[in-house]
Amino acid sequence: MAISREKKEQIVADLTEKISRSQALIMTDYRGLSTAEMRELRNKLRETETGYHVVKNSLVKLAMEQAGLPWEQSLFDGPTAIGFCYEDVPGSAKVLIDFGSESKTPLSIRGGMLGEGLLDAAQISDLASLPSGEVLIATVVARISGPLVGLVNVLNAPLQNLVYVLQARSGQLEEAEA
Repeated sequence: MAISREKKEQIVADLTEKISRSQALIMTDYRGLSTAEMRELRNKLRETETGYHVVKNSLVKLAMEQAGLPWEQSLFDGPTAIGFCYEDVPGSAKVLIDFGSESKTPLSIRGGMLGEGLLDAAQISDLASLPSGEVLIATVVARISGPLVGLVNVLNAPLQNLVYVLQARSGQLEEAEA
């Protein structure tokens, strides 16, 4: 079924908007996945703020050109579905990698883009092994707060010692009066 020129322009504009909002793109070959498996994958990706759409290769190439991004032909060999990673890039990559290894029909990762850089399938796999953004932030906060807590304790030590001395002296004076 042929798509009208206006419809193609609308699809390209929509893809360009999704590409420009995305932190990363992950290109996959979805051949062999059933409708139920695609629905399950989309639901899992939704939890990581990732859209997953089957795209027409020629239209997504036009959208990437309009967005000013490079692309490699190997990313678009055969039917293509793209994961548009809006938030948690490592989490999105992990969902796709895990789904590909757990499903009856393997999901083939072709590669993708992070920012303006092209990634191959091995680099997408490396992304999947990174901790999520929340874990990274928690780690940084813990490493910053550790020395600060130590500094506060060092600064409080003389005051605490003075309080202990005054309490001990107060106790001695009370015993002497009794």
